[in-house]
Amino acid sequence: MQNRHLPPMIVRSLDIKKDLFRPKEDDEEILSPECSYMGAIDALLYLAQCTRPDISFVVNCLARHSNAPTRRHWNGIKDIFRYLKGTTDMGLFYPYASSSEDTIIGTPKSATFVGYADAGYLSDPHKGCSQSGFVFTIRNTVIS
Repeated sequence: MQNRHLPPMIVRSLDIKKDLFRPKEDDEEILSPECSYMGAIDALLYLAQCTRPDISFVVNCLARHSNAPTRRHWNGIKDIFRYLKGTTDMGLFYPYASSSEDTIIGTPKSATFVGYADAGYLSDPHKGCSQSGFVFTIRNTVIS
């Protein structure tokens, strides 16, 4: 059984046929306009930006296919919604800092702004380009 407190596993393969986020293939049908793919992507992008940074990578991978989504991409959207439903108790937590803490130029030490960055060389096998990412935290809580 998968631990529901872990973000969905994102596995990108350099074998194009095994990559779940690959573009539409010739034998795949584009979803009909009745399927609200763009609406779902918009809602998920809002959540990823504002309250759930744990889903931002997978949402951005699926948003790349907004012009020609397939059933495979729609299944990815449904997987994210299932993950969100199972982790409704997760969210951003900003701990309270008392005024008695040591301060650095008027701000508590625990409010230190920390950033991390990473890059993957040729990590998108479809376009042959690299991808990069970043995480910024304040008080050990992700803000971006």
